[in-house]
Amino acid sequence: MIGRQIRTFIIVGCFTVLIDFLVYQSLLLTDSLTVEIAKGGGFVVGTCFAYFANRAWTFRIEKSSRFSIWKFLILYPITLVINVAINSAALVVLAESAIEIYVAFGLATMVSASLNFVGMKYLVFRPLKLE
Repeated sequence: MIGRQIRTFIIVGCFTVLIDFLVYQSLLLTDSLTVEIAKGGGFVVGTCFAYFANRAWTFRIEKSSRFSIWKFLILYPITLVINVAINSAALVVLAESAIEIYVAFGLATMVSASLNFVGMKYLVFRPLKLE
């Protein structure tokens, strides 16, 4: 079961990352936003997709706890801050590198995705206990 969940989470995650990256790059093209705001915007749009896709497909939750959305809304801002901080720090370390934006994005995404899977599996989308 966890193997299927991990595989599905990775597929959902790939689409989430694609959405995140496309929004991030689009916002950067405006030249009116900071890298942090653009990265945060991409992450938020990807997050909306991730909640519904993971609930329905990865963890197959038809009826979740009334608190699951609140738990999700606590988990994701925490991982958003971690994601943006890692992205920003990596950009400083990799300054003037030809691929800095891609490496920073990838590193930030890997860390936050790992934290999100653990949080969703064991906190947000735990199966409801029958009483």
